[in-house]
Amino acid sequence: MRRKLSMSLLAMFGLSGINLYHESPAANHDLLIRNGTIYDGGGGRPFVGDVGVDADRIVSVGRLENARGRIEIDATGLAVAPGFINMLSWATESLIEDGRSQSDIRQGVTLEIFGEGASMGPLSAKMKREMVEEQGDIKFSVEWTTLDEYLRYLARRGVSPNVASFVGATTVRIHELGYENRAPTPSELRRMKRHVRRAMEEGALGLGSSLIYAPAFYAKTDELLELSRVVSQYGGMYISHLRSEGNGFLEALDELIMIARETGVAAEVYHLKAAGKSNWNKLEPAIQKIELARSNGLKITADMYTYIAGATGLDASMPPWVQEGGYNAWSDRLKDPAIRERVLREMKTPTDEWESLYLAAGSPEKVLLVGFKNPALKPLTGKTLAEVAALRGKSPEETAMDLVIEDGSRVETVYFLMSEDNVRKQIGLPWVSFDSDAASLAPEGVFLKSNPHPRAYGNFARLLGKYVREEKIIPLEEAIRRLTAFPASNLKLDRRGELKVGYFADLVVFDPERVQDNATFEKPHQYSTGVVHVFVNGTQVLKDGAHTGAKPGRVVRGPGWKGR
Repeated sequence: MRRKLSMSLLAMFGLSGINLYHESPAANHDLLIRNGTIYDGGGGRPFVGDVGVDADRIVSVGRLENARGRIEIDATGLAVAPGFINMLSWATESLIEDGRSQSDIRQGVTLEIFGEGASMGPLSAKMKREMVEEQGDIKFSVEWTTLDEYLRYLARRGVSPNVASFVGATTVRIHELGYENRAPTPSELRRMKRHVRRAMEEGALGLGSSLIYAPAFYAKTDELLELSRVVSQYGGMYISHLRSEGNGFLEALDELIMIARETGVAAEVYHLKAAGKSNWNKLEPAIQKIELARSNGLKITADMYTYIAGATGLDASMPPWVQEGGYNAWSDRLKDPAIRERVLREMKTPTDEWESLYLAAGSPEKVLLVGFKNPALKPLTGKTLAEVAALRGKSPEETAMDLVIEDGSRVETVYFLMSEDNVRKQIGLPWVSFDSDAASLAPEGVFLKSNPHPRAYGNFARLLGKYVREEKIIPLEEAIRRLTAFPASNLKLDRRGELKVGYFADLVVFDPERVQDNATFEKPHQYSTGVVHVFVNGTQVLKDGAHTGAKPGRVVRGPGWKGR
């Protein structure tokens, strides 16, 4: 009778998003979290209650005073929420090195999503050889061919978070065309589509592109349309690092919206930003474009990281034509004096023809060198391009070219590009979720050989501490919605992202008054604090702020998966 009355009141007052207390019958659970302030992921008002878990599922949410747990946690004064979803993770290699995923688990992340343009499959024999040759500090054998095989490989080795991936548009292009600057032939395009179809049926979330980088830069819109049509047939998403986030930002956004309109695919903007001071004023018209598209029925969303700097490589400072053919061809060209002179000139000249993060940063003092492959160059880690150029007595442009040649890689680089006001404005948008755009690391071992962007250790805690608690840009329940249920719904994930009976028990218990990021650009290898407990599929991976060593992570599949 009491349950019927509660449901009637819910219907009468339209309070379907509010959880009313209810008495649970006596029960024994594997896990019982008591007296926490429950944020169910849906964005409704939090309430004080309990969560019961058996095996890998949530079985009770509410007042469970008569229940008992084999493990009981008193969460009085703490927030209890679904595990957070990292919409763009580069933990593809760091999880091979260390499956604990320390820097993200300690922020409450329970699902890592890969695939920004490049994915770990499908691979040809040549691509496997290149992957081994291009490895930096982390070394591993390539024991897989398809994307599904890679994800299974991770789970078999043991990882603490769940893992999922988009299939990379760049990856399927390299598989068939290599690094050539041309359109695919009809037969090549058919094979590319076949790779995408297979990945979707194996559980890929959709198609990811990263269009400022060679060879992705060479792909025309019609190629992306054809691949997205395949994804749309399986209910997946097209997610893109736009062709420009700077001078051509609005036009690049038009391309993504057109792909969504023409194919019916849901589309998302990777790490939404207006890059470069001269482009900061473009964020507002970009928001208007997205909101108009959404009002017209298109499923357009975005994600972001919570910093004013991005991180990529020195390839984003040089024109795409010089990079055609892959790293070896790029490096060889940079040794030619005539080509060097042309590259130097183009690096210094504003253009709408390609995306120059070097120019967007505004000066070499705002270009930070953070990761080298060559041990002889590692002492330069943490210095700006301006500092290294001064040490060598060369121009910043010449120094950048020399470093690419000497390092045998693109050189990992941080660019200071964005406006803090724009970061705040983006956080306030209800259709934006969050990503680290980084690996998941630990301040130990091989990870200490390079400096990451601090977002690897602090992106999610920074949202909850700086922007929610301190600046009050959005309420905590809205931040949690956009870390959990919102991305899970966009990706059509099965029983993830909410505290509901029958859902997988991915849970985070944290202190809203203490959660904060501690990593800085000068000292990035510092864990965030304030997250107390984390559970993945019902298994505790963080206890009282310390990692348990457990690795219960699983492969999470997209809507096209045929293996059910």
